[in-house]
Amino acid sequence: MAKCFQESHQAYSRGDGALAKELSNKGKDYQKRMEQLNKQASDWIFVENNKDSQPGEIDLHGLYVKEAIARTDQALQEAKARGDSELRLIVGKGLHSRGSAKIKPAIEELMQKHKLVAHLDEDNAGVLIVQINAASRNRGIGPDEISHRIEGEDERCIIM
Repeated sequence: MAKCFQESHQAYSRGDGALAKELSNKGKDYQKRMEQLNKQASDWIFVENNKDSQPGEIDLHGLYVKEAIARTDQALQEAKARGDSELRLIVGKGLHSRGSAKIKPAIEELMQKHKLVAHLDEDNAGVLIVQINAASRNRGIGPDEISHRIEGEDERCIIM
C-alpha cells in the first residue's frame, strides 16, 4: 500500500499523471482491503475473548484503543437498554502495551465524557466497573479526578 502511494507520488513528480492515478487507486484498494481485514480480526478477537463473558461484562483485551472505545459505547447502549446498573469492562493492566497502558486511560476518559462514574474493581485492577444507572450520574467527580486534584496537579483550592 505505502509503496503504491510512494510510487504514485514519484510518477506524478515525473509528469506521468496516468500512472500516478493508477498507482494511487491501487494503493487505495490495498488500504480498503487492509481495513476490512483489520475489522475482521478485531471482530474475531472480541468474539473469542467474550465467549464466556457474563451479561454486563466485556473484555477489551487485544483491541486497539479506537476499537475498544467503539465496543464500549455499544456495550453501554446495550446495558442501558437492558436496564443494567453497572457494566464491567475488562481493560487489563497494560502489561502487554508498549510503554504504558492504552485502553484503560482511554476508557476512563470516555466515561468522563459520558459523565459516568467508573472505579477499579477491588479484586482486579484490570477491570473498570462503570455505574450506569441514573443515580450514579449525579454523584459528582470520580476517584481519578479526586486523586488528580490531591496530587497537586491542579493548584486551585477545592472544597468538597
